[in-house]
Parts: sequence; structure tokens; C-alpha cells
Amino acid sequence: MVEEKTKLLQIEGAEEVPSDDTEGADKVRRDLLKKIGTGVFASLLLPSLFSKKASALAKLPEPEVSLPDLPELPDAVADEDPIVRMMRDLKRALAKPLEQRKWSMVIDLRKCVGCESCTVSCIAENKLPPGVVYRPVLEEEIGTYPHVTRKFVPRPCMHCENPPCTPVCPVRATYKREDGIVVIDYDKCIGCRYCVTSCPYGARSFDFGENYTDDTPVLAAYEKEPNFEYGREWKREGNNSPVGNARKCHFCDHRVREGLLPMCVVSCIGRATFFGDANDPDSLVSELIGKPNVMRLKEELGTRPKVYYLV
Repeated sequence: MVEEKTKLLQIEGAEEVPSDDTEGADKVRRDLLKKIGTGVFASLLLPSLFSKKASALAKLPEPEVSLPDLPELPDAVADEDPIVRMMRDLKRALAKPLEQRKWSMVIDLRKCVGCESCTVSCIAENKLPPGVVYRPVLEEEIGTYPHVTRKFVPRPCMHCENPPCTPVCPVRATYKREDGIVVIDYDKCIGCRYCVTSCPYGARSFDFGENYTDDTPVLAAYEKEPNFEYGREWKREGNNSPVGNARKCHFCDHRVREGLLPMCVVSCIGRATFFGDANDPDSLVSELIGKPNVMRLKEELGTRPKVYYLV
């Protein structure tokens, strides 16, 4: 485990510290956390206690509304691959203003075989380090011997309409975007992990800065490659972001911006995962969400997840 990264906080009461003054930055962070130590819990009831200045800080760059160059897609035919239909739906959604989109995911549990290709491809796509997983596949054994079977439940971030992870952040580093995707601003995140503990789905991880080849003489080349999230390239050097940050699934936002489906969708060998704009009544996800056998996890909590399951 490495020390959590210290960041210059843009909140009232925090003084500026030169970026190379590690001890000074640590002192500022400790002083700030002392000030908000009890207040952060009160913020669950009274978010207005925190300065409006924090929420007014610049947010992550929003996706471009202009349509990227996309390949020509064939006309719709009967029994076509759902990937082709979802690509067509995606192209139509990207032509709309950001606030008119509602990105959602549907996972057909009847088709999931627990191969974990979605988990592996997500790790490769996002250059995830040890302990950071955006899309685990939960397993459950059902029945008694000899009548035993296994149930597999992929669990990405639910991108809730009422996310419990966002109001607990003391620096407003995580928030829900206009298109419904819940994001994390790595530059503002201080690594307090309140969002990690508040998520009822366990969908957030913390990046401790570990590498798969830490115990070898030299780090493997792939461990040094930057990852691309939230419209930016992040180099894994020292304690720079995203080391010391909370991390989570973002529906492969960097791919969607370019007209590509999330990696977990295209890598699923059983075509069990679907993605698209739920505000488009002609989209495949809208059609599947309307099925009578659809459900969402922990609906009783009122979080209103945008990930649906077919059972």
C-alpha cells in the first residue's frame, strides 16, 4: 500500500501550497480533514453546509455533441447481430444534445455463462491495476447436491438516478452528468473513500498505486501505459491521479464519445450485455427494459439504477 495522494483543494479555508512541497500539502490536507471530519456526516442531511465554491468548480469536460466519424452500417435486417443494431442506436443517440440522452445497460442473466470476458476486457481497456475492478461477475451456487447450478451476475456501476455516492463527497468530486453517467473528477478527489463505503452495490474501488509486477526488478511495460478516462490521458507516475482516487465503471465513456460501444458489450461471447439510449423508444435497450421479466438490484433503496437485468 502506498500513501494516498495529496491534492491541492479548492475549498474555502485551504491555503495554496507549491506542488513540490509535500510536507506542506500534507499539512493542508490534514487541517482540511479535521475541519470537515464531523461536518461530512452532517452534509448527508445538510449539503449546503459546504461552500458553494466547491460545487461551482470547473467540472470534467463534457462529451462533444458533434457526431464523430462513424462507419457506414448495414440496413436493419431480421435476426441481425445485436451489436450492429446497438451501433445504429448509438449513432442516433450521439446526434442528440447531451441532456436528451439517457445511457442505460441491460444484462440478460439467462445468457451469462460466467466466462468473465467482460471483466478481463474492461481491465485491459482501462489499464486497471490490482484491486481495481469495474465489472466483476458475482457468482452464487443454487440448490443442493446433486441438483446444483451456478448463477452469474455481472455488476458494473449502476449509474443511479439517485446516486448515494455523490452527496457524501466533501469536495464534490463525483457527480451525475446530464446524460446520466456518474463520473469522478480525479483532480478533485482527495481519496477519503466516503463514496466507496456509501455505494450499496460495492461498485467503487480505491487505487492504492499497486502494480502487478511490483515484486520484480523492473515494472512491465504495460504497467506504465497511460489509461484514458473522462476525456483525458492519465499517466501512472508516482502518486499522480488516478493513484489515490476512488475509481469506478463509467460505461466506457471514452469509447462512447467516439461512437463505440462499451468494451464489456462487444466482448461478451454470449451477447448478454446491451447498451444504449433509454430515451430512444426505438433503441434495443428501451425494448428490453419494457420486458415483463426485467428487474433492478436493490430497487427498494430508491436509487433507481440504470442497469437492468433480464431474469
